[in-house]
Amino acid sequence: MKVGFDNKKYLETQSAHIKERISQFGGKLYLEFGGKLFDDYHAARVLPGFEPDSKIRMLTQLADQAEVVIAINAADIEKNKVRGDLGITYDVDVLRLIDAFRSMDLYVGGVVITRWAGQAQAVSFQRRLEGLGIKVYRHYPIEGYPHNIPLIVSDEGYGKNDYIETTRPLVVVTAPGPGSGKMAVCLSQLYHEYKRGVKAGYAKFETFPIWNLPLDHPVNLAYEAATADLNDVNMIDPFHLAAYGKTTVNYNRDVEVFPVLSAMFETIMGESPYRSPTDMGVNMVGNCIVDDDVVCAAARQEIIRRYYDALCERRRGRCGDEPVYKLELLMKKAEVDASLRKVVATAQDKARRTERPATAIELPGGRLIRGKTSELMNPAAGVLLNALKVLADIPKKTHLISPDAIKPIQKIKVKHLGAPNPRLTAEEVLIALAISATENPTATQALARLADLRGCQAHSTVILPHADMDIYKKLGLQVTCEPQYETGDLYQG
Repeated sequence: MKVGFDNKKYLETQSAHIKERISQFGGKLYLEFGGKLFDDYHAARVLPGFEPDSKIRMLTQLADQAEVVIAINAADIEKNKVRGDLGITYDVDVLRLIDAFRSMDLYVGGVVITRWAGQAQAVSFQRRLEGLGIKVYRHYPIEGYPHNIPLIVSDEGYGKNDYIETTRPLVVVTAPGPGSGKMAVCLSQLYHEYKRGVKAGYAKFETFPIWNLPLDHPVNLAYEAATADLNDVNMIDPFHLAAYGKTTVNYNRDVEVFPVLSAMFETIMGESPYRSPTDMGVNMVGNCIVDDDVVCAAARQEIIRRYYDALCERRRGRCGDEPVYKLELLMKKAEVDASLRKVVATAQDKARRTERPATAIELPGGRLIRGKTSELMNPAAGVLLNALKVLADIPKKTHLISPDAIKPIQKIKVKHLGAPNPRLTAEEVLIALAISATENPTATQALARLADLRGCQAHSTVILPHADMDIYKKLGLQVTCEPQYETGDLYQG
């Protein structure tokens, strides 16, 4: 795949820039970390060359100076809020994050439960964490937040919150998802630090929108597409334009809240260190784009993918029309439509000719591979084998897995496991291929090319079952689906 982003330069310049910001505030910085620290596949898709773990790798370069504080909203614990990408609740994700940070030798200073009101589930979670030896802090709701500044910045506001004991120059405040109260945690800590005579500062790390790219750059439009359900809107930062005469891009929520933040800084610190929301950021991603054409093409594909995702979510009943309408407008603004995604027409053509669901994959170099529904396997599985044959230069009619080996698997699926149909899924086919490779050198050749599927485009003419979608994502395939099910059943498991 073509590369448009210099990941090595990013790791170097981003960590250096954060060190500069720590020095700016006399050696203590609270860094609000938005977005995903781990597995940032959106950034990897729109910035080819960006590694999904780049941000956490960058932090490991500051490991001796950094500690991590994880924020979680008590209301999210109470209602068992689930991360859509991982399918786990926010409280469970806190444990996952702690394990992940520790595995990379990053010190976790504690967990702060925000908007604490004695919720039963939050109390239980605190006990669980403390039983595991993890420090827990509680922050409380403040009436009139964020506009009642005299109350907020007082002993009855931030002063009521537990002071989080930190020991490192850089305190990274992160969370399982949005709405967890990361910014409030940082500002509360500033209040407590200044009450103790300790100088400290605040900065914000958000990868998107990229402040030094144009407002309608495809990468920034792709960010709007990714947050269509949140109603985030990119906009010119009016405060930066007024202060410096320079046009930069931010998003509506930061622009709207900046006057309030600025007033809080003045109350806590005596003066605001920033003249604009853009000033608060430490994001160096835009400086590491090395091929604008490549990232523009990747971002346009992402916008189309997000559109298909919204169509499928609406079909599942998980969202209404608004995200779909917004994405249609973004597609017009970006001057893209489904025809730009070649796998769509290829899969649809195969489905028309076979009158059954079909799947298509576009390989590096642009070759399009088709997969049909057969008696042995579903199209998501079939197209994987077809693609691996092409990548390994194996003749099309060669059997990588003997049909005689597939039939016993089908029998177990239907007779003993109660599967609705006997066709092998993508995961089952890969397992069967791995078993076949123990005696079949050709199957070994095919398996060796699995990594070449990463970054390839794929499209299905029906909504993929969860198991197939999960395998495609793990293989790094960038997949879309038509918003319809294979059957007319009301229950789609």
